[in-house]
Amino acid sequence: MISTWLSSVLARRDVHYGWVMVAVTFLTALVSAGAVGAPGVFIVPLQQEFGWTTAEISSALSIRFILFGLMAPFAAALMNRYGLRNVALAGQVIIALSLIGSVAMTQVWQLVVLWGVAVGIGTGLTAMVLGATVAARWFNHRRGLVVGILTASVATGQLVFLPMLAALTERFGWRAALMLLCVGLGVAAMGVLLLMRDRPSDVGLRPFGDAGTDPLPAPPPTNAPIMAAALGALRDAAKTRVFWILFATFFICGASTNGLIQVHLIPLCADFGIPQVQAAGLLAAMGIFDFVGTILSGWLSDRYDNRWLLFWYYGLRGLSLLFLPYSDFTFYGLSLFAVFYGLDWIATVPPTVRLTAQKFGPERAGLVFGWIFAGHQLGAATASFGAGLSRTVLLSYLPAFFVAGALCIVAATIVLTISKHPRPAAA
Repeated sequence: MISTWLSSVLARRDVHYGWVMVAVTFLTALVSAGAVGAPGVFIVPLQQEFGWTTAEISSALSIRFILFGLMAPFAAALMNRYGLRNVALAGQVIIALSLIGSVAMTQVWQLVVLWGVAVGIGTGLTAMVLGATVAARWFNHRRGLVVGILTASVATGQLVFLPMLAALTERFGWRAALMLLCVGLGVAAMGVLLLMRDRPSDVGLRPFGDAGTDPLPAPPPTNAPIMAAALGALRDAAKTRVFWILFATFFICGASTNGLIQVHLIPLCADFGIPQVQAAGLLAAMGIFDFVGTILSGWLSDRYDNRWLLFWYYGLRGLSLLFLPYSDFTFYGLSLFAVFYGLDWIATVPPTVRLTAQKFGPERAGLVFGWIFAGHQLGAATASFGAGLSRTVLLSYLPAFFVAGALCIVAATIVLTISKHPRPAAA
């Protein structure tokens, strides 16, 4: 196989194949992030073409966020059972077929089925759990940095796709923009097929940083029922206070990022007379800062108290959201918001993953983080629908931004109640 040959070539140059896994996982997550963020570009065109309200469109996107999150723990169990490559490929095929099918949609229920249910399931299979699993299996050292790099792919997805999608939508329509996403999915699927392997032992290696000399351990059994593995992890984790604190703070994280900014920032800017392409450029600028901030967060999480990192991340995000309505949506005001908000958009992920692994151990970290990530997407769904409802009923998005900012301050406070050295949970 190409991966075995490439691994031996890289080994002669003292390069671990784990970094190839990082690259292909980054590409997969990048394209999935484009599929998740794309509807924010399409809200106004869909309203203009079909006459759908913001609340109707937001309801479909809320379903997508819920399924995106709820699939995460089951995706982790599926990866343990069927392998990283098979699950990632299945997710990309589902997303591509859903986007192609949506070209012909004319009814709201079709939007719900294709962009809500199908895209939610497909992106859920390639969500952050994929990156967390790759980091846990392939890296003993630099694990926080790897999580930061793979998490930053979400920001890079915005940086790469959203301005192009906005420009294509403005010039050729939203259907042409969807086809660009499908091309990206095809490229990523080819990379997964050729290069992704399940474990370091598949190419005769140990995890990066593991200098052991004992024989390579056999992979753990993979015949556990999917539902039993996922629900068993939830049952055990739910008995601990740490799980519920991380679940609650990640709920707030989702409510203040994906569900709010990613979906509604472009139509919010339109309310203040800012063109769609310019608003998409603002999201791209936030993506640049988040790319830097999230990788830096991964580096910091390997070295400093992760509780205090989360305190500052949530606190600064809350202040930036509370500031946005007072920016007067000028170039300088929005630029200031983009810098501060962008730097910690998803910088919360590396410390949260490390706290999860510290409490629940590396073998169950993927499954437990899957449930914590489900909380993130439930928060995103709540904010996606709530902000759309606010715009429809109150004719303003601003109340949703004030609520999200206040919730971030709450998250910054409660995360410090986690013990500095939590005792590992019983398996």
